[in-house]
Order: sequence, then C-alpha cells, then structure tokens
Amino acid sequence: MIELLGWVPFFPLLGFLMLALAGRRLPKPPVAWVGVGSVAVSMLLTALIGGQFLSGTRQPYRLVLGNWIEVGDLSVPIGFYLDALSLTMMFVVTGVGLLIHLYAAGFMKDDAGYARFFAYMNLFVSAMLVLVLADNLVLLYLGWEGVGLGSYLLIGFWYEDPNNGYAARKAFVMTRIGDTSLLLGLLLLFIELHTFDIQALMFRAASLWAPGTALPVAVAALLLGGAVGKSAQLPLQSWLPDAMAGPTPVSALIHAATMVTAGVYLIARTHDLFAMAPPVQWIVAVIGALTLLMAGCSALAQTDIKRILAYSTISQIGYMFMALGVGAWSSAIFHLLTHAFFKALLFLAAGAVIFCFHHEHNIFRMGGLHRAMPLAFASFLIGSAALSALPFTSGFYSKHEILSAAYEVSPGLWAAGCLGAVITGLYSFRLVFLVFFGVQPQDVDNRLDWRMSVPLVLLGVLTLFGGMLRIPLDSVFPGLLNPDRNLSLVSVATIAAPFLGLLIAVLLYFKGGFSTLPLAGFGLINRMRMFFFSGWGIDTLYQALAVRPFYFIAKANKNDALDSLYTLVALLGREGHLLARRSQTGHIRWYTSSIALGTVVVIAIGWLS
Repeated sequence: MIELLGWVPFFPLLGFLMLALAGRRLPKPPVAWVGVGSVAVSMLLTALIGGQFLSGTRQPYRLVLGNWIEVGDLSVPIGFYLDALSLTMMFVVTGVGLLIHLYAAGFMKDDAGYARFFAYMNLFVSAMLVLVLADNLVLLYLGWEGVGLGSYLLIGFWYEDPNNGYAARKAFVMTRIGDTSLLLGLLLLFIELHTFDIQALMFRAASLWAPGTALPVAVAALLLGGAVGKSAQLPLQSWLPDAMAGPTPVSALIHAATMVTAGVYLIARTHDLFAMAPPVQWIVAVIGALTLLMAGCSALAQTDIKRILAYSTISQIGYMFMALGVGAWSSAIFHLLTHAFFKALLFLAAGAVIFCFHHEHNIFRMGGLHRAMPLAFASFLIGSAALSALPFTSGFYSKHEILSAAYEVSPGLWAAGCLGAVITGLYSFRLVFLVFFGVQPQDVDNRLDWRMSVPLVLLGVLTLFGGMLRIPLDSVFPGLLNPDRNLSLVSVATIAAPFLGLLIAVLLYFKGGFSTLPLAGFGLINRMRMFFFSGWGIDTLYQALAVRPFYFIAKANKNDALDSLYTLVALLGREGHLLARRSQTGHIRWYTSSIALGTVVVIAIGWLS
C-alpha cells in the first residue's frame, strides 16, 4: 500500500482539474462530491499508508515517479519521501482538510462560485501535500509556491469587494519576500553541496561544514526568512489578520492544516542545518517568543471574531518557533498537530456563528448564544480550553512540553511563554463570554445542516483527546513528578498561567466585577489599545519605510528617467545622420579634397606612430 504514496497529492489535483474545466456546467451536488471526495480518497490512502508504515519497521520510504529536470549533471526527480514527519503532516493536511471541505459544502451552498471555490481548495491541498512529501528542494519549492498561489486565490475569492483583492495581494507580496529568501537559500545550498536532495544535503552539510561557520549560518538565516514569511512571524506577520477576507472555511484551512504550518515544517525538515547554526536557531526562539506576546496583546484589542482567531494563530505558531529554537523539534510538531485540531474547531465554530447570526463579525454585537447555538457553544468552549492549554485538553500536553523544554534552555523564554499563556486564556475566554453569554441582541437563524455539524463534533473529540496521541505519564506533569523543588514550582507556574488568564476574563467579562471602561478613558490606555488593535503599528511602519517612499519615487519618476536615456540615444543617432547627410554635397571637388585630406591624415598618423 505504501507504493501508492504518489496518489495522495494526485487526487486533490485531479479534483482541481475536473472542477476548473467542467465545474461551471455541473450542478452543486456533483461539485461537492468531487471537491470533498478527492480529499476523502487522499485521506483514506494516508490512513492505509500510515497504518503500514507504523506497523512496519518505520524506516523512511522514497518513491521516484520519474525525472522532472535533467540538465548536464543535474537531475531533479519527481520524488516523494515518507517518514514520521511527513506522515504527521499528511494526516493533518488530509484529515483536518477533509473535515473543512465537508463543512464548506454546507457553508458555501448558496454561493454562486461554488465550483470555483472547491477547485481552489483542492489545488491548495494538493500543493501542500507536494510540499510536505517532496524529497528534493525543487519539488518542495513547487509546493511552496503552489500554496502561495492557492492562498491568493482563496483570500480574494469574493473579488467583487476591492478590500478582498487588496488582502489577497498583501498576502501574496508579503509572503513573496520570504519566498525570495528561501529561493536564495536553496540556490546557495546547491552551489555549495551540488544536490537538491534533502537527505543528501543534510548529510553533506554535516560532513563538510563546521558548526557555527559562515555557510551554515547564512543558509539557515535564508531558510528562516522563508519560514517567517509563510508562517506569519515577526516581522512579516501582518498579512495573516487581513487574510480573514476569505470565506471562513478558507481561514480554517490556511490556519489549521496548510500555509502557516509550512514554515514550521521547513525548519523541522532541515533541523540539521539549524543545529549547525546556533545563532540562527536562537533567533528562531526569540522571534517565536516576541511574536507570541505581540500577537496575544493584539488579540486582546480586536472586535472581529475571525481576527481574534487570526492573531491567536500567529501567537501559537510563535510557540512552535520557540520550540524549534530551543531544539524541541518533536514538541513543535506535536503542537502543530494539536493546534490543527483546536484551531480548525474554533474557526468552523466561528463560521457557524457568523452563518447563523446574519454574517455579523463584531463580538460586541453578539451575546447570549449558548442556548440558541449549543453545538457552536460547546465547540468554542472546548476549542478555547485547548487554545488556552487548560489541563487534559490536547493543547495542554503540547504547550506544556514546549514550555518545559524552553525553561531548560532559557528561563526568559519560559517566562515569555507563561505570560503568553496568561494572555491567551484572557482573550480566549473574553471571546467565549462576550459571544455566548449576556443578552442576545437579535434572533438567530440556526440552520446548520449535517455537513457543518459533523466536522464540529469530530474536531471537538480530537481537540479533547488528540493529546493522547503522545502522552507518557511523566510528560503530563514532568515538574511535579520530579523531586527537584525548583522544577516543581516551574511546572506549577506553567499549569497555573492559563487559569490566571481565565480568572481575569471571568472578572472582566462574565461576572462584571471590574469594569475596564474607566481605564479606557485615560489617553495612554486608549493609545495602547489602538496600538494593539493595529497589530503594533507594523503596517504603518511599512507604509512609512517602504510604501510611501516607493509612491514618491514613482510619482517623481512618472516620465521614467530611463526613457530619457533611450531618447538621448535616438537624438544622437538622428543628429549624426544629419551630419553625415551634409557631407553628401554632390560636388566632385569636395569629394576629391576630402579624399586628399583623409590621405594626408592617415599618412601623418602612420608617420607619428
């Protein structure tokens, strides 16, 4: 069964081709069958391949389908590589992706672009599968760019609104900065090591390069640039909140199963290179810590339900980067897995609220939905508990591993992670209390069909029990089981952090025992709130440093200075032609004199030289 590995990305690609070529002529039920069914087949193949892999020797498996590029000594195959890392990513992409596709079949049922939507979704999934299965960097880069194209098409799916087109272009341009960095890193690797094969590259780098020298540091830094762009980390994170312009299933797919996890996967796949570049690996951890705090503060100030979840994604990816930076590779991927469960659940539950609440996004215009929408309420409660890392949810196990590993490397990183956990608990339950408690301002059209309800139930189960996929007893409360008193206190503080955030949320937004309105009246507090609301002014900074100077130069150069150069060449040619024409007088004496003078000049030059 493992020989069928190449068919896993093929079926979503086939679904894309069918819907792109014939989707307009098909009614909606066949479109849904093709769009959802193609991913379902890939999920079934993944389950069968995964079962064989896990029940066998678990040795990596390589499948080569043929040569793609062959120039001189360079040969780039169409090859796929299966190991524990790529298998985990396959389960995330096809499993969570299937549930999102099924949900979308109900969520988008009234949309005129139904076939186009599923065509783009299938293309997105296929590209992500190529990315995680590629055995060489050229094929990986093909999937990387395919994911970028898919995100552009899906974010701007409702292109009639210019704001959606702007959000799609912003995502494409900002991730392109990271893509350029990644491409330079891949080319540098090839120039120095003469292969694009990932496993061969890791082996040759370890054999030929000394840790900490210029080459591994330069390569790791360039790869980090690509990862930062795709995974929306500082300083290229501001495109992700605006990506909420796409339909809610798109947001779930980008945040949970594809796109933003690509950067985490890239660093994990090339972790040997980062281990050889300690300064860059430390920068990965610092970027993760700063990003998780910055995004958490920004989430506290948002009023749009989807933008709150978007900033929470940036923050949780920050935890994964911090884990990668401290060398906790498997903990980072474990959190990627659990995050896929609870973030998909939260986005789909948010979509259900938006769907039934007359497409309202502002959480301050909602309230009292816990009775009107019990399934969405339960989903949000479970998802928020896991996002906050409350004990015995899937998010608790993975985040606790990360913070434990961070403390062993740097107490400062651990403290940043714990502060982030407090903030996460606060903004997560702020969202729950404002949306589902209090007074319901208007009636709800609660018409979720089974295609939207089933994914919520299954993701709720995975969110609660997904952490059991990897839970030895001593990893649940490692500090408490360790006789070292300091480590025990660290573990207690780690567990208590999200509860502190929850307690603050209860006081502020549930019980109403303390009001923030008097504080909001202070100028400094209000300016801080607006600063956090704007995402720490990153877009304003880019406007000042890049966009406005570019507009100024373009306006000053509206006549194009380079055109003046070509105009000068044409002018010189024209004037030279006029001079040459004046020498053609038609008088024989003029010609004879010119020849004689020319002969004298030539003889003089020869005599002088």
